[in-house]
Amino acid sequence: MNAEFQKQKAQDFLLLHTRGDLLILPNVWNPIGARILQAKGYPAVATASAAISASLGYRDGEKIRRSTLIDLISRIAGSVEIPVTADIESGYGDSISELEETISEVIDSGVIGINLEDSLEEGGALRPVEGQCERIAAVKQIAASRGLPLVVNARIDSYLSSSFKEKDEATEDAVSRANAYSDAGADCVYPIGPGDEATVRVLRARIDLPINILATPEAATLSTLQAIGVNRVSFGPFVFRSGLKKFIDIADRLKSKGDYSCFSDMLSKEQTEEYLLGGHET
Repeated sequence: MNAEFQKQKAQDFLLLHTRGDLLILPNVWNPIGARILQAKGYPAVATASAAISASLGYRDGEKIRRSTLIDLISRIAGSVEIPVTADIESGYGDSISELEETISEVIDSGVIGINLEDSLEEGGALRPVEGQCERIAAVKQIAASRGLPLVVNARIDSYLSSSFKEKDEATEDAVSRANAYSDAGADCVYPIGPGDEATVRVLRARIDLPINILATPEAATLSTLQAIGVNRVSFGPFVFRSGLKKFIDIADRLKSKGDYSCFSDMLSKEQTEEYLLGGHET
């Protein structure tokens, strides 16, 4: 990808967080998903690590190889003209040097943004604030040294951690981390959690950076989130899981020798090909 084009896409993506309209990112796990979103007028694409891992038959949590992740996000980024931001979990490396290697490969893939989480283990302790700030700063430094901006969405896992028994405690930690990550160079923060209106209002009032909210089925509506001043909404693996449920329903119907009504609303061959490339793989 042309470096200037990649740089412009990163700048355009960052501006999408401050334009006043809610940035809605239905997370994808493959190129056709990205191409569908582009065709439907979405201004950017985001991947979901859990969806990518599950599509390959693995649990989330950096269970797939880094090279596998890089190959997939490179294919996704190369399939569309709009910006692509990738969920890279904790960065595929405990040390700063390993993280820097990951970030260099992410930049080479054509991706212009990342999610970087602060969990040490699922549902467990979080990385110390100072350590996570060091990692965020290292990411920004690597990008700057390449002359290619990388939009960092710093995921904050306070609400998922067993370290906090009460929601108020988790909120205080999330706010503290958000402000520290801002100072370290993060462009957006992602306090992944309940997404209810009361909690989101507190976070919005106390955090200056753009905020990403996970739209769980129990979260405040998209119109409410926009009214509160949330900048960005993502859906994690929910789009993938919804599609997987449809596949399971089809499998169950066919196994029971049912009728073919499960195919009544599928895309035609011609409709599908609207989202596909016609040339050979390069």
